[in-house]
Amino acid sequence: MSVQMAEISITPPVLLAPLAGITDLPFRRLVSSFGAGLVVSEMVASQEVVQARPLARARAELGFGDSATAVQLAGREPYWMAEAAKYVESQGARVIDINMGCPAKKVTNGYSGSALMKDLDHALRLIEAVVGAVQVPVTLKTRLGWDDALLNAPTLARRAEGAGVRMVTIHGRTRCQFYKGQADWAAIRAVKEAVNVPLIANGDITDSSRAAEALRLSGADGVMIGRGAQGRPWVLAQVAHALYGAPAPVIPQGDALADMIVAHYEAMLSFYGAELGIKIARKHLGWYLEAAGLEPARAEVLTADDPALVIARLRSIFRQQERCAA
Repeated sequence: MSVQMAEISITPPVLLAPLAGITDLPFRRLVSSFGAGLVVSEMVASQEVVQARPLARARAELGFGDSATAVQLAGREPYWMAEAAKYVESQGARVIDINMGCPAKKVTNGYSGSALMKDLDHALRLIEAVVGAVQVPVTLKTRLGWDDALLNAPTLARRAEGAGVRMVTIHGRTRCQFYKGQADWAAIRAVKEAVNVPLIANGDITDSSRAAEALRLSGADGVMIGRGAQGRPWVLAQVAHALYGAPAPVIPQGDALADMIVAHYEAMLSFYGAELGIKIARKHLGWYLEAAGLEPARAEVLTADDPALVIARLRSIFRQQERCAA
């Protein structure tokens, strides 16, 4: 099973969602190592990446040589969106995704992200600018609408398809819901029925059974997993195996799990530099310990500032867990 966009095949159609501050290059590469059809970068501010501001440039270490990576752009001005699209394409990006779903106030207050659902004419100007600027496939990620009174995702998706977008991903919530309540997978079906391009369902998909139910209710062509991968970078491969017969991932345990976590930790330190990397890595280490049922060990790991000490503690904790399980 695959989703086709021009010459690009997403096989299997299980995608990693863009999560700000989480799906950086080290994490995307780790998820890809287990198996994923496509991984999407953190949202990149279009004007900042063109003007090479330090934070945006750091996020622009986007793994252009990694074939299964999409670069997600956000912005409110057609000129900067087009320029950013041309830049990332010139660097080797094979897919460009447009963010019209981020609910964060700092994004929507700048009339970007999901705020664009309140002005579909302007949203289309941005889409047209990006599609017209590049040769690679352009995709769109958005939500059901701004709020329950403005559920206009089907209209946006249909117009986006007409402008040249090759795939649409829908998070099954409105902007005003943020991440509260449950994602409404059934409501995504109206978007699927409005377009002919592939449709990906997103929101609260954390395992194979929920992925299967999301597909059943939405009629989508694939699924996108975000928070469900925190502490479990193999979960996309598990879903792909259960739903599409992809190879089953080997889920590390004991010393092997410690090796994987340490390698991810060291990759973050290398990517960000030790001082910032230590801080950014803490959330990932916390998720790993939680997923492994080792929450009581969080304090001793997350309060350590010496990388060598963090690594030693991680290896000791997982070795002890393996002994207890034997």
